[in-house]
Amino acid sequence: MSGSNLRSHKRFPLSWQATFSGLMFVFMYLPILVLAFYSVNESRYGAVWKGFSLRWYAMMFEDTRLLLSLRDSLAVAGCAVLCSAILGTMMAVGLARYQFFGKGLYRGVSYLPLIIPDITIAVATLIFLATIAIPLSIWTIIAAHTVFCLAYIAIVVSTRLSGLNPHLQEAALDLGATPVQAFIKVLLPELMPAIISGCLLAFILSMDDLLISSFTAGGGANPLPIEIFSRIRTGVKPDINALSVVLITGSGVLAFIAEYIRFRSTQERSQR
Repeated sequence: MSGSNLRSHKRFPLSWQATFSGLMFVFMYLPILVLAFYSVNESRYGAVWKGFSLRWYAMMFEDTRLLLSLRDSLAVAGCAVLCSAILGTMMAVGLARYQFFGKGLYRGVSYLPLIIPDITIAVATLIFLATIAIPLSIWTIIAAHTVFCLAYIAIVVSTRLSGLNPHLQEAALDLGATPVQAFIKVLLPELMPAIISGCLLAFILSMDDLLISSFTAGGGANPLPIEIFSRIRTGVKPDINALSVVLITGSGVLAFIAEYIRFRSTQERSQR
């Protein structure tokens, strides 16, 4: 094979990969750009451009029902993430540091929410709550969200644990620290970047969840995804476009913060 053919052969995979990546980015992000375009359109109907306007954003912030739904979603996500952060960290440390009977089975069951479809979790949770006669409320949504948030936080913390020196706690114990002190003062600071990253990821997933929330919500609880879904049945309105842009922007900021924390922790670990 001549030198020119070899060079063209080497360039072709890169060109193909770049083209494919570009098409995928267009497929994923073009709808978001269209959504943002419609959210600043003066017209109530997206097909007609009548000029730039932010009135739909103002209308969104004046919608009491929408704000109450946002409050419910923030309350559910906050409580679920708080409980999941504690339980998920304990679960990850227990699976990584201790040996006990049935550990493999427990590990597999703990991570099932990562692979089971949301509709299956939603139906199973509803049947379980009905069987033990627990009335549906905002607390049942929090409990259901805690189950799948816990798995996400646990796997992020487990990844961080796998890169730590397993003898850190032993060294602290040899120096006179109690097991609780060794965990709080030695292990927990090392795990904190992973815990924060997992919490941000779980918070986004909880805010975004529709299926599990709709199956476990009772009277008086109306999370934001349920409110949005009920409104778009008759067509997407401009204020929903504006709300979607705000939510996408907020999710992007949280994802960036989580990735930045993960990157910083990786850099600090590599410099040690």
